[in-house]
Amino acid sequence: MIEEEDGAETTIPLIDPRTELEVERIAEALVFASAQPVSEGYIAARLPQGADVRRIMMRLKSIYAGRGVNLLQVADHWAFRTAADLSFVVQTDENEVRKLSRAALEVLAIIAYHQPVTRAEIEDIRGVQTSKGTLDVLMEAGWIRFRGRRRTPGRPVTFGSTRDFLDHFGLEELRDLPGLEELKGAGLLSGRIPANFQIPVPLGDDGFGEDEDPITQLDLEELGLLPPSGGDGE
Repeated sequence: MIEEEDGAETTIPLIDPRTELEVERIAEALVFASAQPVSEGYIAARLPQGADVRRIMMRLKSIYAGRGVNLLQVADHWAFRTAADLSFVVQTDENEVRKLSRAALEVLAIIAYHQPVTRAEIEDIRGVQTSKGTLDVLMEAGWIRFRGRRRTPGRPVTFGSTRDFLDHFGLEELRDLPGLEELKGAGLLSGRIPANFQIPVPLGDDGFGEDEDPITQLDLEELGLLPPSGGDGE
């Protein structure tokens, strides 16, 4: 929609797809103009009818693969990001990589691999209590979210990762998380792990687990995780 001088809105006219290059240029401009990852649905709504958005974006991704700026896929969203090997060039004191405590890193890893997971389940895996402050830090970073509620007594909240988590760590989707050999090679797993040990496969964002319900605004208010609607919450 375009807002005219008198404040009225008018529908953007359908763009005539003169060439495939023209369609690619439009998609490229839409992503470039946004500071946040852009969804394929958003792009499709602004391209000529019938345009194959996924094919267009994959072609643009290949074009930018060897450039100083790469086109990255984050779930079903797209974003331009500095090439990983050039990130040191554009780092500033104001944009340093966020440093997390060991506890926060452990909790983040558990949520990433075991989601959906409750706080009690996180503590069972770690073997120690998890402070609310640790979860708050990860929430403020935008890397974890309230995902749902278990269909068990007390209906505990489940946690999951976010699209910002994927974006920050350069992952297209959760299945791109490092596997067993990668973690061992990076020194993040002991060489003495049990022979039958397997890296858990997280449940994606496409649905909820069989024992999980969506979390609602009312749930969050009742749990004290949000101020009551219409209230001034402290």
